Amino acid sequence: MAEQVLADGSATAAELAERFGVSLMTIHRDLDELERQGIVRKFRGGVTAQPSGVFESNVQYRLKTMRAEKAAVAEHALRMVEPGMAILLDDSTSTLEIARRLRTAEVTPLTVVTNFLEAINLLSGQRGIHLMALGGDYDPLHSSFLGVSCVEAVEQLRVDVCFASTSAVQGGYAYHQEQHIVSVKRAMLDAAARNVLLIDHTKLGRVALHRVVPLSRFDTVLVDDGASPEALRDLDEHKVRYEVCGTPAREP
Repeated sequence: MAEQVLADGSATAAELAERFGVSLMTIHRDLDELERQGIVRKFRGGVTAQPSGVFESNVQYRLKTMRAEKAAVAEHALRMVEPGMAILLDDSTSTLEIARRLRTAEVTPLTVVTNFLEAINLLSGQRGIHLMALGGDYDPLHSSFLGVSCVEAVEQLRVDVCFASTSAVQGGYAYHQEQHIVSVKRAMLDAAARNVLLIDHTKLGRVALHRVVPLSRFDTVLVDDGASPEALRDLDEHKVRYEVCGTPAREP
């Protein structure tokens, strides 16, 4: 059931009951458990894995969405990485695409600092990469380590570049739904000589509950070429330094 909702993005209880051949009572009981685990959130008559201004999607859902756009932005970001650097990757699926490419890119020796378990697993044991895993309280919804311990660990470091993403961008600010994520992202930005924001175009023109930082905190904002002229105009009006990254042609 979880796989079905993550694949479709949302579903009604009636649709799930019919699909799996069980009663609505059973479906609601199972959906309560999936909500408790942070995989979905319930609404009247069904559930969704999609984000809102208050809730961020489960990492397993985010791993499946906007993959071509995230890949295009990550390819562009990789050009900013040079041998000998120390870089910081946040717990976003956008920066995870950078981690994927570091396994084959000729940019070693390289120090990579991250709190994202997905990136840690990708890069552990990778030749030429000195991996520093940030500790803290493990959050299964984000598959990352967060909290006061993580913030304090970040504050002891100084890196060349921080690559980060966020849930929403509008009016010259970056936003995120969750306060404990915001505190870690702010610490990461403070620890870097340069900051780069990676976003896919669906995040433009949206807000979430918490302001993270003004977009002026980023040396560059990277966005895929699906961004509308109106969304880019908003960046221009707030004097945001951004680059548009082309996505590969999709199969028909």
